[in-house]
Amino acid sequence: MHEVHLDSWLREFGPRGSERLEAESIAQVLDLLESRYPRLRYKLRDETGELRRYVRVFVDGKDVSATTGVATRLTGDRTIDFLHSIAGG
Repeated sequence: MHEVHLDSWLREFGPRGSERLEAESIAQVLDLLESRYPRLRYKLRDETGELRRYVRVFVDGKDVSATTGVATRLTGDRTIDFLHSIAGG
């Protein structure tokens, strides 16, 4: 079982605390989150299913956003953090 956390901005659209999910990849985690919390759809991924430019995903503290991204395989119990950075000036 994986423990999933969303940052404070994303919590407005999804679980307020942590969510425990069973999944084999980050893509499956996102599918499950979006099915449980429809307001999350298109907040983390774009229309092609890839992570949005300003979304970072950490698996056990390691940023996988720019490497394996949604294709990241998950084995064992993992902690997954989704962070959404805000752009502006």
